[in-house]
Amino acid sequence: MTEIIIDKRYCGPPNSGNGGYVCGRLARHIAGPAEVTLRAPPPLDTPLAAVATDDGTWELRDGGKAVATGRAASVELAQVETATLPDARAAELRALFRPQEHPLPHCFVCGPARAKGDGLRIFAGPLRRPAGPPALAASWAPDPKLVAEDGLVAPEFLWSALDCPTGFACNYDARSGSFEKTPLLLGRMSARIESRPRPGTPCIITAWATGRDGRKRTADAALHDEAGTLLAVASTTWIAVEREIQLGRG
Repeated sequence: MTEIIIDKRYCGPPNSGNGGYVCGRLARHIAGPAEVTLRAPPPLDTPLAAVATDDGTWELRDGGKAVATGRAASVELAQVETATLPDARAAELRALFRPQEHPLPHCFVCGPARAKGDGLRIFAGPLRRPAGPPALAASWAPDPKLVAEDGLVAPEFLWSALDCPTGFACNYDARSGSFEKTPLLLGRMSARIESRPRPGTPCIITAWATGRDGRKRTADAALHDEAGTLLAVASTTWIAVEREIQLGRG
């Protein structure tokens, strides 16, 4: 058993952990690509237990309650969307990022109310291109404070960076060029990391919706460096919820 505490800095909704960050923390215990399912809002500043189960999976527990479960998984995407760094930076200008419009302005990953160097400030906006399916893109240069012991960006921050752009991709309406207001919460995330960048490396994140089924919405994402080398991919499932549930008040 290992103790994990989700510091309040890593919030998504105001009173719970950012889903991608929490998934990445649990996935550290799993060799290779992993799938993590969030079972309950991950509490902040609370000792949680990462426990290996008899069937080879891992659980993140808050007392006797499972907050998340993780397992090894194959993560292969049907397609991988790409963008140039200039195109990703241009897409950011079309992102939904003003605090009065953003659903979670203090989110560690995508919150515009977070200061530079505190939050990741990843603002994914729609790409404008002559062909291909609708996709969002953003740029990201990881802060030096995000490194692991080996000097490379810690894996949980790659999971984080791939999380929120997929949520916005699920809510992007390509016909109107705008974002729906449906409140979403991350339910499941799978990721495969090919290579972890050094801090300051200019990176490109792309994200695109892959389907809807009732309250479930799915999207994939990819992380490349400026030269086009694939660093990581992710597949996500989001759940449409009431606004009070998204904020942890329901």
